[in-house]
Amino acid sequence: MTKILIVDDEAAQREMLAGYLKKNKYETKTAQDGQTALDLYPSFFSPVAVIDLKMPDMNGLELLQKLREINPFVEVIVLTAYGTVETAVEAMRRGAFGYLTKPVNLDELSLNLSRAAEKNRLITENDLLRRTMADQAEIPELIGDSEAMLKVRALVSRVGPSEASVLITGPSGSGKGLVAQLLHQLSERRDKSFVALNCAAFPETLLESELFGHEKGAFTGADRRRAGRFELADGGTIFLDEIGDMPGSMQSKLLRVLEDGRLEPLGSEKSKVVDVRVVSATNQNIARLIEEGRFRQDLYFRINTVNIVMPSLAARGGDIILLARHFLEKAARKMNRKAPALTDNAAAVLLNYAWPGNVRELYNVIERALVLSPGDHISKKDLPGLSRREGDKAEDLAPGLSLADMEKKHINAVLQTENWNMQKCADLLGIHRNTLRQKIKEYHLERPSPKEG
Repeated sequence: MTKILIVDDEAAQREMLAGYLKKNKYETKTAQDGQTALDLYPSFFSPVAVIDLKMPDMNGLELLQKLREINPFVEVIVLTAYGTVETAVEAMRRGAFGYLTKPVNLDELSLNLSRAAEKNRLITENDLLRRTMADQAEIPELIGDSEAMLKVRALVSRVGPSEASVLITGPSGSGKGLVAQLLHQLSERRDKSFVALNCAAFPETLLESELFGHEKGAFTGADRRRAGRFELADGGTIFLDEIGDMPGSMQSKLLRVLEDGRLEPLGSEKSKVVDVRVVSATNQNIARLIEEGRFRQDLYFRINTVNIVMPSLAARGGDIILLARHFLEKAARKMNRKAPALTDNAAAVLLNYAWPGNVRELYNVIERALVLSPGDHISKKDLPGLSRREGDKAEDLAPGLSLADMEKKHINAVLQTENWNMQKCADLLGIHRNTLRQKIKEYHLERPSPKEG
């Protein structure tokens, strides 16, 4: 329901407009003069205002400018009983969306309100996009057949439609941000905003303003009111990335907002009510931070209704090759070229690298290889700098072995080491037990007969 502020010193006009707009499914508030409008606007914060031009103490054009100081994106429709070309031009010059004469043609007013609200929505979304894009690294799709990823996908599908607060844990670059977006898309809030903030990207002095907003003059350089991320996410989802890096004083303020749904922008004495779903993420051990007194236990309980654990890429086994091929297709499309094939020796290098930067590092490696390789294959030479995992034997990477031979050899070694314990072997390999059984059948692997005493 779109909010509309009506400001007119004539009570009959205010009541007529408010009654008409309510019947047409608008939410309205009225004010009899400019100062009253300015007092109530921060708590109402409508995208559109309908303002009479001639009012005592403060005229409509002066009020327009003052409202724009509070909300730079508010659209204003000016009404007047004394319409002239000069006043119309001045109103538009000051930034008014429209200019209507009294008695007001209600059909014309409805059309103007609809267009003004749409313009406000588009401008606000573009401002939000500009402010959040810096926080959103390009993250790959949530794909993979490993046991770990099957568990993640199952949990996301169950938790997404709920209102539960979710804490996503796992190493940097493992795809925590993508999971947060998927949770939002699966929820009833999908048509509202998804707003992200990297808590580690801002110093403590700026983090509060980014989260909760500020009023004009709240601090040096605050030349206008600015909505915080919580206000921008109202009705939707806020993603607090790297929450483990949030300073202790900010943890207390965040907890208060999460407990009662109210926030106070810097420099304001009035609180705002917000309705948001909170999804958080961290690559740190929160339990250890709590023990060390660096993270509030009560805040942890508040954000951790459900915990989703993202595995490292190294623990995802065959997903590495699935992802590499997916990234080759994706990067090739961006470069308007055919995706090259991945050779066996290149695949062997990828499988035997530790991937400290996880999925994000894999994407960067594949994109770099595609840029440096003009041919129709990506081979080992196109992947410089990827050393073996610690503990691998040189003969395991013999260049004469095909990828299938290497896979067979590796699976057999794990089976022997774990005495053919199927669950433990599947977990170590990062695949489902059914997949492991298929590989055993495919490679004709046989469990050795027990030795007779």
